[in-house]
Amino acid sequence: MSLQLYSHPMSPCSQKVRIVLAEKNLPWEKIDIDLPGKANLAPAYLKLNPTGVVPTLVEDGMAVIESSIICEYLEDRFPAPRLRPTDPYQTTQMRLWMKHIDIKLHPSCGALQWPLVMADKLKSLSDEEREAQMSRIPDKARRERQQRLLKFGYDAPDVVDAIAVYEKTISDLDALLSRQAWIAGDEFSLADAAMAPYFQTPYQFGWIAWYAERTHVAAWYTRCRERPSYQTAVTIDFSAEKLADLAARGAPAWKKISAMLYKN
Repeated sequence: MSLQLYSHPMSPCSQKVRIVLAEKNLPWEKIDIDLPGKANLAPAYLKLNPTGVVPTLVEDGMAVIESSIICEYLEDRFPAPRLRPTDPYQTTQMRLWMKHIDIKLHPSCGALQWPLVMADKLKSLSDEEREAQMSRIPDKARRERQQRLLKFGYDAPDVVDAIAVYEKTISDLDALLSRQAWIAGDEFSLADAAMAPYFQTPYQFGWIAWYAERTHVAAWYTRCRERPSYQTAVTIDFSAEKLADLAARGAPAWKKISAMLYKN
């Protein structure tokens, strides 16, 4: 058995797979992909993952793509310790939350995070070089979203929608977690592994106030952060210096976010 994960330290999709690998105590090789430098669009990587995103898991030469699919693949391939509920209904709830993350929360996280940490290299290029890089993004919707975010930053319409999605997610989760310890029930599951990295984003940018007063979700995220899997899969990549830099980048953004959140 040989596992390789093509990953990026700040990619929530990569982080959730790394959490699952850590929860299952699996040995694996990390291959970092330079997302700001668009190494994910290199022909060799696109051969592995035609969508040009991270993560990609490779086991014995076979590539598995899409982070939620990778997580379920690891659950099927290495069933102990179990991260999928035994109760069928709880499994549906786990998958509904994972689908929400994939369809709504992930692009929202991208709209909030990408202008702060991924755009710098593109901005340093000439117009022709930048256009050439952007044109290589396979997915049209993702390409157009990045073009808007590059041009308008936090004034892009994507940011308004992203804030609304994040706010509803935090509110809905807080209500759910007032009744149970974890997202799919009383045990940590793939849903928690998938969701926790999306709270790393407000944490690292100094936006803790966004969820701090929602006591149930705040306590849940603290429990996630305290797990050894989170510490080895996520926390280890954020030194004090890195967090200070991200907080400085996040401060102006929080002024805009909070203004939209509390405008009423």
